[in-house]
Amino acid sequence: MEETNDNLETQVADTMAGYSLTSAPLVVKDKVLVGITGGEFGARGFLDAYDRATGKRLWRWYSVPGPNEFGNDTWKGDSWMRGGSPMWLTGSYDPSTNLVFWTVGNPGPQIDRSERGDLDNLFSDSVVAIDPDSGQRKWHYQFTTNDGHDWDSCQAVVLVDRQWHGQMRHLLLHADRNGLFYVLDRTSGALLNATPFVYQNWNAGFDASGRPLIVPGSNSSREGSFFVYPTVGGGTNFQPPSYSARTGLFYLEYREGGQTYTSTTVPFEQGRQYIGRDAPKPGVGPKAGEPQSSAGIKAIDPETGRIVWDVPIAQGSLTNGVLATAGDVVFAAVRDGNVLALDARTGRHLWHVQTGANLAASPMAYGVNGRQYVAIAAGNVVYAFTLPEAR
Repeated sequence: MEETNDNLETQVADTMAGYSLTSAPLVVKDKVLVGITGGEFGARGFLDAYDRATGKRLWRWYSVPGPNEFGNDTWKGDSWMRGGSPMWLTGSYDPSTNLVFWTVGNPGPQIDRSERGDLDNLFSDSVVAIDPDSGQRKWHYQFTTNDGHDWDSCQAVVLVDRQWHGQMRHLLLHADRNGLFYVLDRTSGALLNATPFVYQNWNAGFDASGRPLIVPGSNSSREGSFFVYPTVGGGTNFQPPSYSARTGLFYLEYREGGQTYTSTTVPFEQGRQYIGRDAPKPGVGPKAGEPQSSAGIKAIDPETGRIVWDVPIAQGSLTNGVLATAGDVVFAAVRDGNVLALDARTGRHLWHVQTGANLAASPMAYGVNGRQYVAIAAGNVVYAFTLPEAR
C-alpha cells in the first residue's frame, strides 16, 4: 500500500514580522482559505488559498493594493507597504454566487493618519467579495474611510436571501464596529441601507455612491478629536451575531460609549507595534444628553434598521455573542456568567442560569437522536442544556 503524508505543514507568514493567524480557515471546494493579520504591526494583510491535498499555495490577495493595482492611489506615497488591514475573522462563502465575503480590519498605523494621508486607504475597514477559484476581487464596500479610530470592520457578515422592500434579494447583513448596521446587495456590493444601532456622531450620512460623509473633527488628530461615539471597542466587536429566518430579525450584543482620538507620529520598525496613539486631552467628555457607557442585546429589523427590542445587560465584552433558534428563542452569553434565553420576537426574559464563571464564549446548538441541546464553555467547564423529555 502506498504511504501518504498526513502531516503536511505550510508556513503562511513570518510571525517575527508581526503576522499572526487569529481565526479558523475556511474550506471552499478543494481550497483552504486563510486570512492573515498584523494590523497593529503595519504588516500588510492578505488572504491565501491553499490546495487542501498538497498544501501548495494557489493564490494570494493582498488587502492593501500595490503599485498599478486598483486602490493603491488611496495610500500616500509608499505607506501601502506598511498598510496593515488585517483579515481578523473567517469569511463567509456563498455557493449560489461562488463568492467569499471577507472583512478587513484597521489600516496602519492604526491611529496616526499622517503617514498614510487623508485618503480612503483601501481596502481597510471594508468587506470584499472574492472569487475563490481565482482570488480576484469582484467588488468591495468600505464602511469607514481613512479610519483613525481602530474600528476595523472585522465583525461577521451574515448572508440572507429574503424579501427586502417587496423584492427578493441576496443580502449581506453587517453590524460594524463604527456603530452602523448595514444592508448590502451581495451580488453587486451596493449599499441598500445603513442605520445606527448605537449612538454615533461621526457619520452625517452617505453620498450617492454609498460613501460615508464624515463629520469634521471626528477623526483622530494630534490636537485630538471631539468626544466621538462609539469607542475604540466599537458598538459591537468579535461577538457573533445571529439572524432568524422565522422572525426576520438580526440579533447582536452591543456596547454604548465614546472617547477622544488623539494621534502622534510613530516610526515603523518591523515586528514592533505601529499604532501612533497619544493620551487623550483632559477635560473632553460627552455632551449633555449623550449616553453613558452601557451594554445590552438588541434585535434589528433589516427592512428598516429599526430597533425592535433592547435588553440591557450588566457587562459587555468583546467575545460573547447570541444564538437565534427555530424555536423563536435567542440564547445569549453575558460576561458576568449568566446564560440567557429571550423571546426572539419581544426580548422577554424566559430563563437564565448563572454558571459561576466569567463567560468569554457564545452559545451553540446541536442535536443528538432528535433531541436539541444548547451548550457553552464557562471557565474550564462546558455546560449543556436541554428541555425535559416528554413523558
